[in-house]
Amino acid sequence: MILDFYFARRFTQSFLLIGAVFLTLILLIDLIEQLRRFEGVDVTFGQLFGLTLLNAPEALSEILPLLMILATIVLFVGLARSSELVVTRATGRSGIRALAAPLAVAALIGVLAVSTLNPIVAATSNRYQQLADTYRNTGGPAALSLSGEGLWLRQGSPKGQSVIHATGYSSDPVTLYGVTILTYAPNGGPIRRIMAQNAQLDGDDWVLSHAKVWPLVTGLNPETTAAEHDILRIPTTLTRDRIRDSLGRPSGISVYDLPGTIRDLAQAGFSTKRHEVWFQVELARPFFLMAMVLVGAAFTMRHIRFGGTGVSVLGAVLLGFTLYFIRNFAQILGENGQIPVALAAWAPPVAAILLTLGLLLHAEDG
Repeated sequence: MILDFYFARRFTQSFLLIGAVFLTLILLIDLIEQLRRFEGVDVTFGQLFGLTLLNAPEALSEILPLLMILATIVLFVGLARSSELVVTRATGRSGIRALAAPLAVAALIGVLAVSTLNPIVAATSNRYQQLADTYRNTGGPAALSLSGEGLWLRQGSPKGQSVIHATGYSSDPVTLYGVTILTYAPNGGPIRRIMAQNAQLDGDDWVLSHAKVWPLVTGLNPETTAAEHDILRIPTTLTRDRIRDSLGRPSGISVYDLPGTIRDLAQAGFSTKRHEVWFQVELARPFFLMAMVLVGAAFTMRHIRFGGTGVSVLGAVLLGFTLYFIRNFAQILGENGQIPVALAAWAPPVAAILLTLGLLLHAEDG
């Protein structure tokens, strides 16, 4: 047990050290990207650094498998250089048994990544998008949400905010059906209500068909002053890509809220395949991180006198990237409906674990 705690402590230290190095690099690179992205916009350095910090959790979440492989490599190369692995085997403990502690730490990190990091990433990525929209548009951020009642959007401009509700949605071209728009003045009061049969996004405008407009002015009867239009164009700050990304970006939704979101999407008539796959992939994340530990160990649990350490490290990293690519490819196939959701999410980590266990057993028998 003492030896397990020792290996767990060494692995945790390696993981935290490598994570700190990569976090520093991420912050520096993303800060430069934010400076380029907001060039010409009246934004302070502090605001840009805040955007950089909001982007950091999502970047760390993406590179967790790489951190696992590198931490495992650092651990076992260090143990091999100090001959601690040889001593461990001499006590009668197999190399695979020595993996129990790093695997337990990897599983714990995976559980924390799903239960804690995932909601943080969802919150920070959404906050980043809101602040970025606010800095670019003086009228405030645009927003989008889904419920069982349909699609809700909010768009901002210097003239005020508009809230849009639609009972249906079509993606190509972007068209809203059963549209209701409520426009607010900059001081917050409602000034106009619009109902239309549909609204199609055309460049920087919504093109409304069969629309009726009620001005909401104090002292006037809205119905008597209402006007009907066969075609009515309304300026918008929303874009085609923003709407599509918001509808199909499950990474911006907490894993705790995903089941309810999937249910609301299904009730509103939207496709839920992408969200279902993402939910299962997140649940399978601890197993995939454990597979990355096994990948690193399969190539580096050898005595240093055998040589070829550099080649082994390179082989571990390349195999890790290959498995990561296969997982992403399976996820895409699942989102497109080419393979079942469970197969897309769980087959890559399970296959990776079995493959690396086979390599480790072969090395131990050898």
